[in-house]
Amino acid sequence: MASTPPSGTARRFARVVAVTAAATTVLAMTASAHGAPGGPDKKDVKAQVDQLYAEAEQASEKSNAAEEAAKRLQAEAGTLQQEVARGQDTLNRMRLDLATVAGAEYRAGGMDPTVQLMLSSDPAGYLAKARTLAQVGEQRAATLHEVQEQQRRLDQRRAEATGKLAELETVRTSLAEAKQQVQQRLKSAQALLSSLTATERAQLQAQDDREAHERAARAAERVDLGTQPPSSDRAAAALAAALSKLGSPYVYGSTGPGAFDCSGLMYWSWRQAGVTLPRTSQAQAFGGQRVSLSEARPGDLVIFFHDMHHVGMYAGGGTVIHAPYPGARVRYESVAAMPVAAVVRP
Repeated sequence: MASTPPSGTARRFARVVAVTAAATTVLAMTASAHGAPGGPDKKDVKAQVDQLYAEAEQASEKSNAAEEAAKRLQAEAGTLQQEVARGQDTLNRMRLDLATVAGAEYRAGGMDPTVQLMLSSDPAGYLAKARTLAQVGEQRAATLHEVQEQQRRLDQRRAEATGKLAELETVRTSLAEAKQQVQQRLKSAQALLSSLTATERAQLQAQDDREAHERAARAAERVDLGTQPPSSDRAAAALAAALSKLGSPYVYGSTGPGAFDCSGLMYWSWRQAGVTLPRTSQAQAFGGQRVSLSEARPGDLVIFFHDMHHVGMYAGGGTVIHAPYPGARVRYESVAAMPVAAVVRP
């Protein structure tokens, strides 16, 4: 049987895990930083590290999407394989019944029906049996048709299962590539940070912590001044869950309760409210009612960037709470800090 070509879903996953040109030049950037007179410039290193962390987050969301697709395809393929097994058992029983009937008729055959009637000691009984046999013949014709139909359905299910397994293999390859892409970004960022002295790294970390604290303080003030309530009791519960995780580390692929990636924080927070969101930011962008940014209420999801690779939760007062990127912690951020692609109310 010819293999079924991968679906559009699998091809899309194969495309989105392509390595970007920025990542391929990171070693050159690191070498340049090492070779620069007086050592690397902290601002340049920080900008490059921030870019690599952003790329790592993009790859992380692609990895999450591929992993979810792999789970779905595995389940669908398993269901189809079970249907094929049950269908084959049914077909085998139907064929055995037909073979049994055919064998009995062959062993009893050979005598003209008129002669059988003349020799019968019970002509009335024979005629009744003859009518029954005619009905059996009609039933057997129907059974033969059902056998053919069962074979057709079985062939179709086998083809679907083969297609799902081929698609699953493609998605698994994409998943492995996306995970490798994340690790490459993180290793490259670490290599750049290692080009600094211990004192310079400590200064950068202190700067990040200070900026994060200032952002959190400013945002917290805005949240306190916000007047809009959440859109529902569940949205209020989801927001409370997210706020309880302020300061938690970003870890790609994590859905809590101790660490999160951006969509993982949304997934976990809404689960605490009894709502199961899609796993990735791209899928979450279509996981509820779209509203405008001006209509955003606390608890709504704010999807960022044109490719929708980042998501945060609206907290009120023009602020979101989100898990920013590897190396950072769950924090407040101005909703204007990143380009907004959509606002979704689960």
